[in-house]
Amino acid sequence: MQLGNYFNVLSPDDIRIKGTRIGIETILYEYIYRCKTPEEIAEQFHTVTLEQVYATILYYLHHRSEVDAYLEDWLEFSRTMREEQERNPSPARLRFRKMREEQTDKQLQES
Repeated sequence: MQLGNYFNVLSPDDIRIKGTRIGIETILYEYIYRCKTPEEIAEQFHTVTLEQVYATILYYLHHRSEVDAYLEDWLEFSRTMREEQERNPSPARLRFRKMREEQTDKQLQES
């Protein structure tokens, strides 16, 4: 088994499972941080096979320090993006907030 056959390395910070748009970080986050089994992960992501999930975990185990750094960068980027979205919500998010507030106000008035 050649692990490299399972992945497309688009850039140093973008490794995807071959034949999908799913990055290894998605699979590994579920495995490491949410303690999901490979079977649960394969069931959750229908475009990924169980074999690909196991290959991703094996890749992680063989390249742990590099993948840990990769995941740290991804988690930091994700945190930064969430904070930015909170500070500068999109027009759609603002409309949804307003709709939710109006619905809550209506429910309170009916009570």
